[in-house]
Amino acid sequence: MSLSSDVIDPAQFKRLQWRCRRGTRELDRLFGGWLERDYARANPATRLAFDELMEAQDPDLWDWVMGHARPLRSDWQAIIDAIRAHHQL
Repeated sequence: MSLSSDVIDPAQFKRLQWRCRRGTRELDRLFGGWLERDYARANPATRLAFDELMEAQDPDLWDWVMGHARPLRSDWQAIIDAIRAHHQL
């Protein structure tokens, strides 16, 4: 996937919006919020990391955003940290 930080592929963005619809309203809001707020200004590596992060299971995502655990990948942790900081979790 080749993304420029200036250009958002509309089809990719729509797909990510769908993938941000998780099993709970809270996760939908947290990850959908990051997508709407931060994706456009993220660099291509962070965009790819977010896409890959959306493959994680909901219980893992929940534990990570609640601070009960940390993902093994530092790029995922950076996204989680941004979500937590925005929501002051």
